[in-house]
Amino acid sequence: MLTRLKAKSEGKLAKQLCRVVLDQFDKQYSKELGDSWSTVRDVLTSPSLWQYAVLFNRFNYPFELEKALHLRGYHPVLQGASPDYPQSMKCYLSRTAERMPSEGHQPGSLKKYYLLNAASLLPALALEPRDGETVLDLCAAPGGKSVALLQCAYPGYLLCNEYDRLRGRWLRQTLESFIPQPLINVIKVSELDGREMGDAQPASFDKVLVDAPCSNDRSWLFSSDSQKAACRIHQRQNLPVLQVQLLRSAIKALRPGGLLVYSTCTLSKAENQDVISEILTSDSSIVPVDISGIARTFSRDFTFAPTEQKCSLLVIPEKGKAWGPMYVAKLKKGLSARKRQGELCEPC
Repeated sequence: MLTRLKAKSEGKLAKQLCRVVLDQFDKQYSKELGDSWSTVRDVLTSPSLWQYAVLFNRFNYPFELEKALHLRGYHPVLQGASPDYPQSMKCYLSRTAERMPSEGHQPGSLKKYYLLNAASLLPALALEPRDGETVLDLCAAPGGKSVALLQCAYPGYLLCNEYDRLRGRWLRQTLESFIPQPLINVIKVSELDGREMGDAQPASFDKVLVDAPCSNDRSWLFSSDSQKAACRIHQRQNLPVLQVQLLRSAIKALRPGGLLVYSTCTLSKAENQDVISEILTSDSSIVPVDISGIARTFSRDFTFAPTEQKCSLLVIPEKGKAWGPMYVAKLKKGLSARKRQGELCEPC
C-alpha cells in the first residue's frame, strides 16, 4: 500500500483558473473576509496545495493501511477530541498535499476508504447521529456525508435523497461500495425534489442533514467554459432562495425536538449566514444550537473564520490546513405547545 501513495496529483496541476469567477470572488470575498481572503485565495487557486483526508470504512476496516499512514505521519482528525464524538469514525489526514489513490468501484466488494475534504466530516459530527434514529440526508449525492453518518452510528432508517438522476446513480454506487447488505436494508434512496420532502413526509425524522446545492467555490474557480461560468455567476443570486426553500421543507420533515444541520462548501455569506438568519427570523419553531465548541475542539486541524452566529461555523483553507470552504449551522425544532405542557406536568 505504501508504494501506492502519491506525493502530489499531477492532474491537479493541469487545472486552469477561470478569470470570470476569480474576479467575482475577489470582489465579494475581499469584503466579506477582509485580510483573510488573500490567504484563502492562495490556497483555492493552487490545487497543488489541496489536501485529502482518508475516511476509513468501519465495515471493511483497513488495518494495514492504518499502520502505513501512521508511519507516514498521518494522524486521526478526532485524536484528542471529546469522548462525545463517535469512536467508530476513523479519518486520517496529513499536513502535506499527499493524496492516496482512489479505489475503483467493484460490484459486491466494499471499499476500505473514502477520500474527502476533511471539513466535510463536520456536518455529520454536528448532527450527532445515534443508533436507531431515523435520519434524512436531503441532498445526498455524491454520498460522502451519508457514508460519514454511517461511520458514526447505525440508523434505524436512513433516507438518502437526490433530485438529480445522474447524481442519484453516483449516490447509489457510493452506498453499494461502502455499506454491507444487512445495513443497506435500512437505507433507502429517493429522487424527490427536496422542496417537496416536507409535505411528502411531515414530522418523520429525528435528524435531517441539508448539504445544500451552492456555488461550490473550488470547482467554480476551475470552470472550463467561461460562458457557463458567467452564467453561473449570474444565477448565483438565486441560490439562497432555493436554499431557504430546502430548509423550510427539511423543517417540515423534522420531528419536534429533532436536530437539523445545514451545510455548504462556499464562503458566500448570502448562501450561509444570511440563509440561516432568514430561517431564524421567519420560523418561531426553530431555535439555534450553539456549536462554537466544535471550532474549539478542531482548531488544531481546521482554521475557522468568524460568522457572528454561535449556531454556525465556517472553515476556511490555509496552507497546511487546506480544508474547506465548509459552512455548518445547527438548528433544533422546538416541541409543540402541547408536548411542552405534557412534559411540565409529568411527575419527577
